[in-house]
Amino acid sequence: MAATSMAAALAASLPAPQAAPTPSAPTYEAIPASMAKVIDIEGEIPITSVQLDAMVVSKIIKHAKEAPGSSAHGLLLGLDLDGTLEVSNSFPLPHHSNDEDDKSLKSVARYQGAMLRSLKEVQADDSVIGFYQGMTLGSFFNQTLVDTQAIHQEKLRHGGIVIVHDISQTARGNASFRAFRLTRAFLDAYKKSNFSATSLIDHRLTFSTILEEVPLKIRTNALVSSFLGTLSEATVPPAAATNPALATSSAAIPPSYSTLNLGLANTPRNLELIVEALDNYKTEEGNLAYLHRQIAREKAKADAYVAKRKEENASRVAAGLAPLPEEDVNRLFKIPPEPSRLESLLLLGRIDAYGKSLEETASTGLVKMYAAKGNTGN
Repeated sequence: MAATSMAAALAASLPAPQAAPTPSAPTYEAIPASMAKVIDIEGEIPITSVQLDAMVVSKIIKHAKEAPGSSAHGLLLGLDLDGTLEVSNSFPLPHHSNDEDDKSLKSVARYQGAMLRSLKEVQADDSVIGFYQGMTLGSFFNQTLVDTQAIHQEKLRHGGIVIVHDISQTARGNASFRAFRLTRAFLDAYKKSNFSATSLIDHRLTFSTILEEVPLKIRTNALVSSFLGTLSEATVPPAAATNPALATSSAAIPPSYSTLNLGLANTPRNLELIVEALDNYKTEEGNLAYLHRQIAREKAKADAYVAKRKEENASRVAAGLAPLPEEDVNRLFKIPPEPSRLESLLLLGRIDAYGKSLEETASTGLVKMYAAKGNTGN
């Protein structure tokens, strides 16, 4: 009892332990604008190639296979290093039937923000460096792709890239991935919203100079190679050890006989798309011709009015009268602006892509047909 009271007395005489000071939150000073370029050395190195991780390839192929039609699209994540844009991750974006709906656009933006926050919480790559888009038969020229890439090249650090994946090529056993970005000439015309005939001539724009291709290479790692090896390796069921009659091997990836396929299954659809694109181009050219005739009529009226006013002023001056004041012709005559030819450029690019796809498919099929005919004759 005495020992307990002595311990209590000693404890009471000791000073109270002080609480550990709470560490203050670190403060970061903003980098001055004059020093930003000096510190960000990588920002001055232009992008010359794109490196696509094998896991991203498998994700894009899976998404394109599950998505309806060629509506598969999503964001690419990674970083740039020594002029190479390394794509290390990706995630798909939801598809809506009406992309112009405000509610759909807001829901996509919320989903994108939530995904990026989640990736940042698990310390994964969350830097957007571009997007990917699924396509069919080599055609990816459309207004949505151009608008999205223009926004990326204005907002992102190195402008970003778009990777297009041809679903029809993958169905034939050839995984097709290509990286593109908009050219400087097209961006200059796009920022000015001027795609008139004069602007196209000044910028030397055609459908082939809208996008420039960036060299792309796929990087594989040991884990992906081992996984694909296990899928393609034949396995024997356990029951075969006791009963040899059941010894049938199976593999997760069945053997492919795509080399024996003539590859002509998509030819009718390809021809239909070419005819449809040609019809759309003819309709667009008809609309442009109508607008040009309307502009010519209004300009002719304005020129006739100016010529008439000059004659009246000349006659008044000869008669010793004061000339009539000159009026603004643009206010009197509503001359419409020259129409944009961007849609025509995109349609020409689509026709060219369909034609190249048909040429590749038909040439390969003809070679296989002649080879099969030669083997049959022997």
